[in-house]
Amino acid sequence: MKLSRPVSWFLLAFGVWSWFIWITFVKNLVNDGSGLAFEDGDPTAYFWVHLLLAIVSFVLGTVVGLIGLRSVRALRRTS
Repeated sequence: MKLSRPVSWFLLAFGVWSWFIWITFVKNLVNDGSGLAFEDGDPTAYFWVHLLLAIVSFVLGTVVGLIGLRSVRALRRTS
């Protein structure tokens, strides 16, 4: 299956964007001072659910980004 150039770049950009957003989110989650993520120094259910969400998003962002990267490289070889 061949992807078009715009779709390939979109997938690559989505992967990079996903990592940027979720790294920022995890940093904010770890440094949370509102009491949602930590209660008396112990992680709460909110923390674990959102950490799991971030990990899944990292994995999906990586997979999508790698598909885009492979497609961009393939398009450059054929051009």
